[in-house]
Amino acid sequence: MATAGLTSAQIRAAEVGPLRRWAPLIGVALIVVYCLAPFFWMVVSAFRRPSDQFDNSPLPSPWSLQNYKDVFKEGTGFTRGLLNSLIVAGTVTILTLLIGLVAAYTLARLDFRGKYVVLAVIITTSMFPGISLVVPLLKLFISIDWINTYQAMIVPSLSFALPLAVWILTAFFRQMPRELEQAAMVDGCTPAQAFRKVILPIAAPGVFTTAIITFIAAWNEFLIALSMVQIKERQTANVIISGFTGAAGRDQPFGSQMAAGVVVTIPLVIAVLLFQRRIVAGLTAGGVK
Repeated sequence: MATAGLTSAQIRAAEVGPLRRWAPLIGVALIVVYCLAPFFWMVVSAFRRPSDQFDNSPLPSPWSLQNYKDVFKEGTGFTRGLLNSLIVAGTVTILTLLIGLVAAYTLARLDFRGKYVVLAVIITTSMFPGISLVVPLLKLFISIDWINTYQAMIVPSLSFALPLAVWILTAFFRQMPRELEQAAMVDGCTPAQAFRKVILPIAAPGVFTTAIITFIAAWNEFLIALSMVQIKERQTANVIISGFTGAAGRDQPFGSQMAAGVVVTIPLVIAVLLFQRRIVAGLTAGGVK
């Protein structure tokens, strides 16, 4: 018999049809194409000439950098918008980690009445839609003279990012055995030193995951930035892009918007590629092993 020298696992593998073997790969390929197709078309549109924006060919012909020149042309404010986005997103990320680490570690290690209620309230606060908070925040910031300031964008973004960060980090710290801190304190560390020298290095995947998620959310935030800031010197890159009216005297800003979208997306892609292993480790931490 042809199968005399084969193991049972090899026989079962040979009996599986080619479609069944290739189905998972085909599914992954379809998901990748579905997710990357909009970005691919954005890049292609960004490299078309302004006069060719309504061409449907898969690649630009000829390739042109005119849209990028229009985006960074003096007077668009896009360069300043990138700096403003970096200031807001970076500040929100740092503050979220500083506050979230302390809050999450406390909720994970201390036992007190109502702890799970506190966690439920924290995660519930992130479920309110941003549009429902714009008018109250706008009225508040007008009364305290915060309109057209960085803090008018940082504080609301912080309130949106912090609940999710606390929830993720609490789950991450909860799976760490208490014996780690106890062993460090036996060696002479204080509780604060044990947290800084022992727990934080082990929690690096969860911290990186939280930082990347927070940075992406703050970098992409549009509604609050549009509502709280009217002067161009304080507007973020996303608001600047929405205000393009046609660079170099053209009526259609589509190419400029696509070029600006590519530039805004690049920092996020680089961050994810640099920290992809830590992000995956953080997202899968606590899963069923």
